[in-house]
Amino acid sequence: MSLRLYMHPVSTVSRPVRLFIAEKKLPVTEQIVDLMAGEHHQPAYVAINPNKAVPALEDGDFRLTESSAILKYLAARFDAPEYPKDLKERAKVDSMMDWFNTGFYKDFGYGLLYPQIFPHHKRPTDDQHAGTIAWGKDKAKNWLGVLNNDILGRNDFVANNRISIADYFGVCLVTAGELIGCTFGGYSNVQRWVGNMKKLRSWASVNEVMYGFAGSMTGKSFEKV
Repeated sequence: MSLRLYMHPVSTVSRPVRLFIAEKKLPVTEQIVDLMAGEHHQPAYVAINPNKAVPALEDGDFRLTESSAILKYLAARFDAPEYPKDLKERAKVDSMMDWFNTGFYKDFGYGLLYPQIFPHHKRPTDDQHAGTIAWGKDKAKNWLGVLNNDILGRNDFVANNRISIADYFGVCLVTAGELIGCTFGGYSNVQRWVGNMKKLRSWASVNEVMYGFAGSMTGKSFEKV
């Protein structure tokens, strides 16, 4: 069966799936969904993913949405050690992926990051908009503290102290902050972990478009952590 990933290279949640596919050299064909042109709202794509979002995966006549679920499916399908079979070790990976995907991403991505760079995330009034960003920044600092001190600490990776799909997923969400110039100063363990993940062979090629987008915003002023 042929595997196809519908994605966009600048998409925060497409990037971890693309990075895992590239690193593991999985036989998955990539198809760009042009978000800037609104292709994700067109009937052809809505029929694939009614959420009107990327990524989406096709495996023959099987379709799957949600970045975290796609990573788990691919890792399990190809028996990748990055998704351990041991029940408790796998549960740790699942737990960390949920952690990144819920509290952290909600506040960091949708509270701090996206309202500052995407017009469709602009709140109805300036006061509401500023309040959203201030709230997101405060909450994001709390999550980064937990990641830095409690999850990573002296560990090299976020689950079972070895690389897993939770690291692929989490590091792409965290480094989305580079779009607004986040360097994560004060979070030395986060910086160390991000630096290690950036040593992956495919990091530069997978993230080339994202860094190009970040470069287009150089010189703009952002609230950051």
